[in-house]
Amino acid sequence: MASSGGNQDPRGGSEAKRVLIIDDHEVARDGLRGLVETSVPGAGVAEATTYEEAVERLGSGDWNLVLLDVDLPGKSGLELLGKIHHDWPHVPVLVVSASSDIDLGTPSLRRGASGYVCKRSPKAEIALAIQKVVAGGRYVSRELAEHLACTATADPAAGQRALSAREVDVLRYVAKGLSLREIAERLGVSEKTVATYRARIGSKLGLSSSVELTRYALRHGLAD
Repeated sequence: MASSGGNQDPRGGSEAKRVLIIDDHEVARDGLRGLVETSVPGAGVAEATTYEEAVERLGSGDWNLVLLDVDLPGKSGLELLGKIHHDWPHVPVLVVSASSDIDLGTPSLRRGASGYVCKRSPKAEIALAIQKVVAGGRYVSRELAEHLACTATADPAAGQRALSAREVDVLRYVAKGLSLREIAERLGVSEKTVATYRARIGSKLGLSSSVELTRYALRHGLAD
């Protein structure tokens, strides 16, 4: 549902910015719409709630900014981010997620995002991120910037050296959301064997839940 007013900026006649908000939560969309209207006066704002609806909207015209939540029903927002970067590389994407900057910031930037900001951030910070990215810049929080600086000089394979090749395969499949049965079918082993591999992975990495394992895989580029 695009806002009225066309593409003309009421303040002067130049073309107004077009912003697409992709989020399946109405309250979040309303909040982001308000921030866009305050931060980018005169902008035309449209919304999408699913991967499919977003793709349809993206193909309907030019966009100056996409605000994307990675937690979408069905296909994930990270999948959509990759598609946007491939099919519409000129469209800047600011990921706005409930996950912390450290958890999904790096994977989002790797997939082509121009910025990442947590929904729990102060409104002023989210507004600043919107203004920077819609103007053609990039935005990362101080916390994420420090994390990126640290990981740039660290050995990215350090945590993976303890894993066998088969354990890395299992970790990749866990990160993709496959069940033990599905992983067992793909690897040609029993579910019990997969469960053993998963337990070993968790022990070696100091992680227990599937969410933690998925985050680890995303941070280290093992979930592509």
